[in-house]
Amino acid sequence: MLTLSRWKIVLVTLSVIFGILFTLPNLLPQKTLDSFPGWLPKQKLNLGLDLQGGSYLMYEVDTDALRKERLKNLVEDVRTVLRGEQITFGELAEVNGTVRLRIADAAKVDEAASLLRRSVGSPFARSVSGRDVNVNKRDDQRLELSFVPEAAAQDASMAVDQSIETIRRRIDTLGTKEPNITRQGADRIVIQAAGESDPERLKAVVGKTAKLTFQMVDDSVTPEDIAAGRIPPGSEALPSDDRYQAAYVVRKRALVSGDELVDSRQSFDDRGAPAVSFKFNGAGSRKFGDATARNVGKRFAIVLDGRIISAPTINGAILGGSGIITGSFTAESASDLALLLRSGALPAPLKVEQQNTVGAELGADAVRAGAVSTLVAFITIVVFMILSYGLLFGGISVIALIINGMLIVAAMSLTQATLTLPGIAGLILTLAVAVDANVLIYERMRDEARAGKSPIMAADAGFSRAMTTIIDANVTTLVAAGIMFAFGAGPVRGFAWTLSIGVFTSVFTSVLVSQLLIGWWFRAARPKKLPI
Repeated sequence: MLTLSRWKIVLVTLSVIFGILFTLPNLLPQKTLDSFPGWLPKQKLNLGLDLQGGSYLMYEVDTDALRKERLKNLVEDVRTVLRGEQITFGELAEVNGTVRLRIADAAKVDEAASLLRRSVGSPFARSVSGRDVNVNKRDDQRLELSFVPEAAAQDASMAVDQSIETIRRRIDTLGTKEPNITRQGADRIVIQAAGESDPERLKAVVGKTAKLTFQMVDDSVTPEDIAAGRIPPGSEALPSDDRYQAAYVVRKRALVSGDELVDSRQSFDDRGAPAVSFKFNGAGSRKFGDATARNVGKRFAIVLDGRIISAPTINGAILGGSGIITGSFTAESASDLALLLRSGALPAPLKVEQQNTVGAELGADAVRAGAVSTLVAFITIVVFMILSYGLLFGGISVIALIINGMLIVAAMSLTQATLTLPGIAGLILTLAVAVDANVLIYERMRDEARAGKSPIMAADAGFSRAMTTIIDANVTTLVAAGIMFAFGAGPVRGFAWTLSIGVFTSVFTSVLVSQLLIGWWFRAARPKKLPI
């Protein structure tokens, strides 16, 4: 065990170099780091919300609204499919979470049911059986459509995942560094934006659904019809933000949606007022061009989150796949809308459940407190080890401990893992536990020396016979940390991550680094007695 193998020397040397290179940026000012060559690592520890201040938001995904939207789309899909096959129907409506309709010709009920099974469904989910919509006969002429429960649950889960990715893109565009966005439970999303001191600005960008659609205006409906609630099937009344009408009736089926946008920018219209320019992808350009070519002289509505921004008249086919959205914008609101459209719409509305702000001063106090507690813990361990095992063997443990701490900081800097206050607690715990392996090794050495073995044999037995206990102790710690990381959230995961890194570095330094240093000492001193 005490042989000075070349691979051990190379591995320890490379590890120390790695630790120095990735720990050093945390000790140097940013100006000095900027002057370093490009090949040198420059990333620092990524401090969490509680250490550098910022905003904490907890959102709940409105899955009820998502289900209503899916049912609304299902109604329109049924209408489009049956009209396309010229199957006459009536009484089409959403009732208690299902879609019901009556087929006029009883002889065509089976044909209609088979057609709907093939042609309609959720845009996201697919159940285990491959079908996400059940189509059942209620009587000889009535059909009922409902989403398969497994598909509905998967649909909601995927909506949460999609919301997380959309939120991440939006926050990244704001320039917030390393936001921590995690799922909590079935339908909640936690956002920790360290360094972002304005939660209202964050909420304005994150929480807006930003669902953009282009829908034809139904000009057959008069304002009197709107006031009386006489809305034809397949159309809906939406409030308007333009200066001409308070509401418009539009076709429910969208010509093009914001999903097919590839770019949007804040710009200015012909009068110099702030506006938003946009560009579609190839498929969106073709749809938009065809729709405007078929409807020259008619109006179409630009709808954002259920409100009409403007309803311009189509003067000619728009074939370039690009356009401009005008309205009552300021430069900032136009910029925000462009950002939201670039990052994509949320699949469902978000409701704010909790909001907190941590000041930068409080974070700085936490950093100082964490640094002091870490230093106190380190000094206590150093004093204990030297008093218990002497200057030589205690000093070797201290050197291994310093390398251990350096490797933990280097690993966290490299992976950009977020360091939080619980993470500092995990670091302190790791430093305390790190010397356990040395204690086991040294106590075994003492036992072997008392049994009359030579110093070299006692030292060798100390390392070889303590390894089983060291591995057992650290594996159980690693399992506990893995459970905390898998099932915990926020601070608990930060603690578990730091502890997990510490398990690997502690075993490495307490065993391999200590072994090399003691081996070199034996080779140089050739002691007759073990000074421990």
